[in-house]
Amino acid sequence: MELTATRFEIDERVATVWLHRPHRHNAWTGRMHSEYRWVLAHLDAQPQVRAVVVTGTAPAFCVGGDSAALAGHAERGAYDAGLDDELAAPGYGVAPEFDADFAFQFAMRFPIIAAVNGAAAGVGLALALFCDLRFGAAAARLTTAAPKLGLPAEYGMSWQLPRLVGVTRAADLLLSGRVFTPADTESWGLWNGVEPDGEAALAAAQAYARHLATGVGPAALTTTKAQLYRDLLHHSPAAAIHDAQRLLEHAMTTDEYREGVAALREKRPPTFP
Repeated sequence: MELTATRFEIDERVATVWLHRPHRHNAWTGRMHSEYRWVLAHLDAQPQVRAVVVTGTAPAFCVGGDSAALAGHAERGAYDAGLDDELAAPGYGVAPEFDADFAFQFAMRFPIIAAVNGAAAGVGLALALFCDLRFGAAAARLTTAAPKLGLPAEYGMSWQLPRLVGVTRAADLLLSGRVFTPADTESWGLWNGVEPDGEAALAAAQAYARHLATGVGPAALTTTKAQLYRDLLHHSPAAAIHDAQRLLEHAMTTDEYREGVAALREKRPPTFP
């Protein structure tokens, strides 16, 4: 696919994906949506990629739906996603609960880390919320946006936000659509790091991604991510424990486990295959 609204780079085992319409502050379009899913599917097929960072081309992360597209929806009186007929489906097929935007990110084999380097609104904020980890620029202006447009909560934010920050704080952001910043919400459980500016947020996310890509076992990383989101769907801790025991018994038969134990005993960093 020719990329006009996104771009990406692979640096050894870490990929960085940019939402790339800087002239429109990376406003979301059907083209960007199609490209984003294609890029993640492409990266999933690269076995050397063990972690992905998602950010925006400066100065914004993603300010939500493009205003021209929003106006078109209003004129038609209907929503048109503007997506390609043959849309890539990364992460689909793992569990039906994850077969939707942006829940499919939960089902992907590698962790996806958002570097919210600037303004994020609506669908842009939803994308970041459905990443596994988030680093934010302290002064970045963020909003759920939808209520100010006469719309309900978008893209499953009503499911995800309460799980990250609790119902009371989620209600504040979803009902009011007010502007907030990572600095305002640093203690809410929304961020893995709040950095001075966008460049620092990206650097922190990439540093964390490099640690995940090289400092922990690749199979353990993929398995643990799958456990994390599968357990959100379980209705009992016993189910999670039984599943963990089964996975543990298998992991202890692998070369990855033997290398991890050897590195611990020899007081050195592990070298995973």
